[in-house]
Amino acid sequence: MVESDRLDYIRKHQKDLRVDLYNGLTDVVTRGEMEPSSTGRRVILPSSFTGGAQYMIQNYQDAMTICAWASYPDIFLTFTCNPMWPEITHHCEKDGLKPCDKPEILSRVLHMKLDKLIRILKDEKILGSIKADVYTVEFQKRGLPHAHIILWLFEADKLTSPFDVDELISAEIPDKL
Repeated sequence: MVESDRLDYIRKHQKDLRVDLYNGLTDVVTRGEMEPSSTGRRVILPSSFTGGAQYMIQNYQDAMTICAWASYPDIFLTFTCNPMWPEITHHCEKDGLKPCDKPEILSRVLHMKLDKLIRILKDEKILGSIKADVYTVEFQKRGLPHAHIILWLFEADKLTSPFDVDELISAEIPDKL
């Protein structure tokens, strides 16, 4: 309901929100389509609309600005939702559902744990002192959300040798469920 209200507002206030010229009507006239019903109406979503094209472009530009300021990133982490986390299984068992049936619970729990992870990484400096961070959350094909996290470290904590990298990296194959 909230999203449809936001979209309705954007559709009704295009003249107030528009920042760029679109030549859709000119293209229609050029092709010879004079029937108004075939013209359609283009609605431009502003960058404040989460998930829209302008939103994605704005976030990309923000990340590239951080790269220009902080140089190359130092650490790339992937943080994947575990459908067996107690917070998830509790809600699913209560309703007699599988975790894949409750994507809102998966997303909410992942975001809570992601916020906590980033807070711990910054406060406890497990990987070093963090200068900047950027992350994005995506859904896997099997329905689980996961986050890609990029970290920039202060100069004193940068990984400068293969030994430093080997000390930091580990990989685990999870137990079969």
